[in-house]
Amino acid sequence: MKRTAWAAAAVLLVATAATAAEKVALPKGYEKWQKSTEKVVNDKSSLFYGIHNIYVDKKAMPAYQKGGPYPEGSRFVVVQHTIRNEGGKPVKGKKSMVVLMKKDAKQTATGGWLFAGFTPEGKLSGVDSVKNCFECHLKEAKDRDFVISRYADFK
Repeated sequence: MKRTAWAAAAVLLVATAATAAEKVALPKGYEKWQKSTEKVVNDKSSLFYGIHNIYVDKKAMPAYQKGGPYPEGSRFVVVQHTIRNEGGKPVKGKKSMVVLMKKDAKQTATGGWLFAGFTPEGKLSGVDSVKNCFECHLKEAKDRDFVISRYADFK
């Protein structure tokens, strides 16, 4: 009987940990963080096809200006919009995706960063943090603590 109780407790603990890990949320007030200029990505095969802005929190900004490394808890939020064509120019359409990147040493599979994708409404999208995020960050920005964008994007 005790063995069954311990097994049930262990299963509950693992289930609780998994649920806690899934409770990633967008930071409240990120829209008030420093914001980059709009970046247009015309490559339709890119996950980031569209027009987007990068928001950087106060903790990350000094390291961002230097190109890394970033202190634990540094956060970036990328808000992506579709591209509409107005008079031959690309303009921002509807919000299509929001991505969070947070420095978290516990995230060993992704270089010490938590990556999370969200729907335009702010619900987790289920994006694969290794395949859809980290593989590209590893290839593009290993020497900058895995942050692809640069402070120059703010000028």
